[in-house]
Parts: sequence; structure tokens; C-alpha cells
Amino acid sequence: MPVPSRRAWLKTMLAGVAGALAGGVAAVRSATSASAADSASTAASAAAARAARGTKLEHAPFRPGMPVGARPYGLPAEAQQHVVRRWLKWMLPSRLTNASFTPLAELEGIITPNGLVFERHHAGVPAIDPARFSLAVHGLVERPLALSLDDLKRLPSVSRIHFLECAGNNSLNWQRPAVNAVQFTHGLLSCCEWTGVPLMEVLRLCGVSDRAQWLLAEGADGAAYARSVPRALWDEAIIAFAQNGEALRPEQGFPLRLIVPGTEGSLNVKWLHRLKTGDEPWLTREETARYADLQDDGRARLFTLVQEVNSVITLPCPEKPLKGHGRQRLSGIAWSGHGRIAAVDVSFDGGVNWQPARLEEPVLPKCLTRFSLPFEWKGEELLLQSRAVDEKGNVQPTHDEMLKVKSARQVYHNNAITTWRVLNSGEVRHVRLA
Repeated sequence: MPVPSRRAWLKTMLAGVAGALAGGVAAVRSATSASAADSASTAASAAAARAARGTKLEHAPFRPGMPVGARPYGLPAEAQQHVVRRWLKWMLPSRLTNASFTPLAELEGIITPNGLVFERHHAGVPAIDPARFSLAVHGLVERPLALSLDDLKRLPSVSRIHFLECAGNNSLNWQRPAVNAVQFTHGLLSCCEWTGVPLMEVLRLCGVSDRAQWLLAEGADGAAYARSVPRALWDEAIIAFAQNGEALRPEQGFPLRLIVPGTEGSLNVKWLHRLKTGDEPWLTREETARYADLQDDGRARLFTLVQEVNSVITLPCPEKPLKGHGRQRLSGIAWSGHGRIAAVDVSFDGGVNWQPARLEEPVLPKCLTRFSLPFEWKGEELLLQSRAVDEKGNVQPTHDEMLKVKSARQVYHNNAITTWRVLNSGEVRHVRLA
């Protein structure tokens, strides 16, 4: 067989490349033709491409940056320094018994970073030496025990994601909208992965009696804060020593706290150092004078512990106004102490018309669920609302519907629908519809 010349070989190769390019162009034309069915998406992409033409590419200077180990414990970017917990000086008389709020509008997904989890203290944050710490378990048990932190960590542990919400969340707005920021309306709310030992594991180790129907959980803070927990809530409860993969922060209960999924935050006792089982509740100060729901006749409902179905739109909101007309993304969070969120509906006209939002994965029981909905805005005024439904069929009420079963005199467990008024300028205000 004759060996082809170099010229002939190049001619053959170039012909092959030309054929491949022609095939590629045909394939691109075919794909372009097929994608034409989605005209809105194609138009949006084309518009974005046109807008990008001629745009100067901005980037950080090409020079060495911060070395490894410069920040042994990582910190947020400088552009995120404004994302912090805030507190209201006028809400409570002392900073020792006060609260700070999670910046919900600045968060994505469902997990709250440890440094942004809301705070609620009754006597400040105690300094506890874990080496000298122990958890006492006594009462109606066969074997009273004092367990060190190492003792507990030798027991089987679990990790679960659950929301944590103060019973006073949104309490400032019972009578009328008093604050114009989602951080201050709903910011006594966070969601974390909690790691620890199941409560029942410890109680079985101590030989808990069948006569025990209540549990006293006591903290080691200056208030000796304590709450009574009914037996019906023991199975899911966790004695937690870690939060989002690291040891509890001091303000979140280091070294131990109780996590009772789906219940008011005050039941999730921090700095936990004592558990006592008994056959009746202890009726502590914090569950009679404080965390009780005052009724119109002067009596009070006690142990209304489960946090009811709730939701709020976090984008747009007072801290996140609309900027520019066109396609927008609405986003928010929903939660229920009764289980999973089944659906969230959104209204743009103050509850006259509703449309379903998309639930973003994961959708977990007694956990925050992120929802979203795209929409077009042309500068018209909007009345934004979200309405959540949980897997038990509970529907988030309007404020008037809530007051049919709750008293206007109480300050806890406000799960009414929140309304954001979007002005023509894009500014967002907290309002209540008549």
C-alpha cells in the first residue's frame, strides 16, 4: 500500500474536521429548535446574555491572600458583618433576662448557624467547667445516678434536625404591628442539627418507674430555671451536647441542654444539670407566672407546650425590599410542632386569592421547611401573606381566626398569618388587615 504524502494526509484531516464542525452546527441548530418550545426561558437567557455583553469582568487582584490557619476558627466574609443577632433595649428591663433575635431575612435553606441562633436568658449565661460538671438523675427511679459528660457521651447518640422557637415569638404583635422587621417579628426562631443521647436511654439506665409521669428539668443558671415535662414528650427528647456538629455554645446551654422537638423553647432547658421524675408536675414559677396563657376570665391555660403551624415570608420583607421590576423570587419558612409541613399557599392580595408555593427539600418533621415562588412585579402594590398547613391538617389562622380560640390578653403562641405591604417603591411594611 502506498504511503500517503504529507499534503494528502493534511487534506484528509481537514476534511474530517470540517465534517465534524458541520455536524456540530447541525446538532446545535437542532437543539436550538427543540428548546424554542420554552420561549420564556429562552428569552430570559437571551436577555441575560445581551446584558452581559460588554460588561467588564470584575475579580479580586491576582495576588496572594490570607494564609491557611490565619483564622483558626472561621469567620464570615467581611461583606456579611451586618448579619448578626440583635436585641431590643425596650423589650425587657435587663440584659440578664432578655433575648436576641435571629436575622431570618439573611439566611438561606433551613439551618441556622450557631452564632446566629436566638438567645433567651433568665439570669445571664453561666460559666460551667465541663470537667466538674455532672447530670443528676433521681426521683421515681431504681438507680439514681450522677453522670459526667464523658459518661453521657459513651451512651448511644442520635442527630436530628429540629426547629427551636420561643413561646414569645411574634408576641410583640398581638394587639397591632409593633415592629417592622422579620428579625423582630419572628426572629425568636432557629433550626439546628442537635446531637446527643435520647432522654429515654438515660431514664432506662436509671430504671425509671411506671408511676413517673412528669420530669423536672433544671438548669444551672443563676435563676435555677426549671420546667415540668409530661411523659408524652419523653420519647423524642434528646439530652444534647452538640449543635450543628460542634459543642453547644455557652449561650445555647453548654455543656448540656434538653431538646424536646416541636415544643416551646422554654421547655428546652439549657445548662441542664438535674432531672427528677415524679407523678405530677412541679408547677414552677416559669410555668405559672410566666409561660402560661392568660384568658379573658382571669384564669390561665397551663402546659400549652406544642408550637402550632406557622410560616412567614422572608423575601421580600422589611429588611429585603424589592429592587427593580420584572421577575422576582418569593421565599419563606414554615414549621409546625405537630410534624411535617404539607403545603404552603401564598397570597399577593391580602388573602383574597391563594396559590401553592414550592416546598424545597428536605421536608422533615418538626423542622423548618423552606418554600418559594417566582413572580413578576411591575411596580404595583402587594399584600403578601403565607399560610402553612401541616401533615395533621392544621391550618395557619388569620389574626381574627386565632382570637376565636385564644385570648387577646395572652402574649404567647401567636401563629397568625403575617401581612407585608409592598409599596410601589418596593419598600415593605408590616401591616394588619382589618
